[in-house]
This record gives sequence, structure tokens and C-alpha cells, in this order.
Amino acid sequence: MKILVTGAAGFIGYHLTKRLLERGDEVVGIDNINDYYDVRLKYARLNENGISRDAAEWYQQVQSSKFDKYRFVRMNLGDRDALNELFEEERFDKVCNLAAQAGVRYSLENPHTYIDSNIVGFLNVLEACRHNGIRHLAYASSSSVYGNNTKMPLSTHDNVDHPISLYAATKKSNELMAHTYSHLFGVPTTGLRFFTVYGPWGRPDMALFLFTDAIKNDKIVKVFNHGNMYRDFTYVDDIIEGVVRVIDAPPCLDIPGRSDSCTAPYKVYNIGNSSPVKLLDYIEAVEDALGKKAQKEFLPIQPGDVKHTEADVTELIENLAYKPSTTVQDGVRKFVQWYKNYQV
Repeated sequence: MKILVTGAAGFIGYHLTKRLLERGDEVVGIDNINDYYDVRLKYARLNENGISRDAAEWYQQVQSSKFDKYRFVRMNLGDRDALNELFEEERFDKVCNLAAQAGVRYSLENPHTYIDSNIVGFLNVLEACRHNGIRHLAYASSSSVYGNNTKMPLSTHDNVDHPISLYAATKKSNELMAHTYSHLFGVPTTGLRFFTVYGPWGRPDMALFLFTDAIKNDKIVKVFNHGNMYRDFTYVDDIIEGVVRVIDAPPCLDIPGRSDSCTAPYKVYNIGNSSPVKLLDYIEAVEDALGKKAQKEFLPIQPGDVKHTEADVTELIENLAYKPSTTVQDGVRKFVQWYKNYQV
């Protein structure tokens, strides 16, 4: 099976690409390698999959030195013509769209970037899928679409009409756009609402990286909402297992026991541990892994943040026979081990 992975230099994209290659799929990865965070980390991820920094030039296909079935192209999803040409040449079977401008807080100051990347870029992907017979488009959504919903656990059947950040609004928009293309054009699409993904090769702007760096280097750990936050932290290997199962199971397949509605080949899943952890307990897990106590500064909640997330993964279990299970203690320990060995 030939699969396009967008955002292949990103955190989840790197792990997914490696997993697909290891099971024998042919993969083409694309990424624009923007400077939202240190590009050295992005190039290091690419290098792990056999793509050298020197070779990753714009619009040039690079063959992996580690995987015969992997090629990479530096490309922007906003470049509609180049994207269409790639689809026409490669004739992909399936697509996993992970490319997006990430970050809730960054969206408060850089709104246009989110529209360009997450709306215009996603439209270009949908159009390319529509016109090239793609058998399944899986794409990254986010638990942020739930906003300040207080009913727990958060279900894909809940109302998500009240996002509290532009980032969340773009992810909800992606789901609406995908549904439209599934309904009008029969493009099979599945959205993946990720819940606070963490693990090795994670983004340096995310909590675990920031906490680990601060504690290790005797810096202050900023604890927002005075620590009264709960997150459904989900280890990256669990996320990848869920993504792979989704890619392999387009919506509306005739699978006994599936609860999909087939008015359109469209589905959305939560992928989370369904075991929320208090922020202070998460910090304590980092302290235990490092063998060192944190110096904490307690602060008010930041604009765009939510206080509590907890995923209802009932449909993930029923339809795909899967539920994430890595404990925070194990996941944090694996991250800290990576952090000590692979800083870039």
C-alpha cells in the first residue's frame, strides 16, 4: 500500500512514517520544515528515517538511506499545483494528513498562519484526494475542539460549536470540510481527535519538554491555573497504533459490530488514555524520572487553555478493538531517557 504522510518531519508524523515503513508500506512524506520551533529537531527526526538535512531541498524527492520504500519531499500544502502534481504522479492509495500549524497559545498572536496552513492547506489535500481516487484520508483533529465542555468524558457525540482558540476552530473546520467531501464526493475520511500526545521526539513547546528542560537545568517550572488542570496524556506509541488501525479501516466498511453511520463515508474518533492526570502529578512523574525536584511558580490559567480533558474511547474500542494503555509513569520515563540521549 502506498501512503502519503503530510507533516512527516513532525512529532507524530515521524513516528507514523517509521511504523508504516517497518510494516512494509511504501511511504512518501512531505513537510515544509517551518521554524515554529527549532528546525534542528525536525531534521533530526528526518535523519532517523534516512533523510539527510543537505538533501531536503524544496520540491526535490529524496530517497531514504535506511528504507527502500521511503521518499521525502519538502513541500508546502499551500502550493496547490505542486501538491496536485505529486498526487497525479504517485497515485497514492491512502493519505494521512498530520501537517498543520500547531499550538493553542501561538494562535493568539499569529492567526493568519493557522488559516493558511490548517484551512487552505487542508482544502488542497481534500481536493487532491477527491480528484485522485484516494481510498481513505485520515487526518489530525484535536481534543481542543471540545473547548470548555464540562461533561466528562468527552465524546465525539458532544456539541463542539464553542471553540476557545483559533487553533481549535481550524480543527473543527477541518472536520466540517471533511464531512462535506465525504458526503458530496464519496471521499472516505476519518478525523482523529488526539488528546495531549507526549513521548520521545516530542515538540519543545509542549509541557513535558518544557518541564523536563526546566527541572534538569534548575529553571522555574510555570504551573498554570495553580496546578488545577487535568489532561488525558496519551503516549505517542499508543497514538500511532490508533492511527494505523484507523488508516486500515475506512469508514462504512462492512465489518460486523461496527457502529458507523453510513450516510457518508465519514468518521471521527477520540484517541486518548481515558485516564486524566492532574498536572502536578505529571510534574511529579518528571521529577521521579530525573531524580530531581522542580522549582514551581503557580500562575493563572492562560487564554485558550482548558481545565480538564478526558477522552471517551468507546467507539475506538468497539470499532477498532483498541484502547491506549501506557501509564504516565512509563511514558514520562521513556521520554526522559530519550531527552538525556538525543538533545539537538
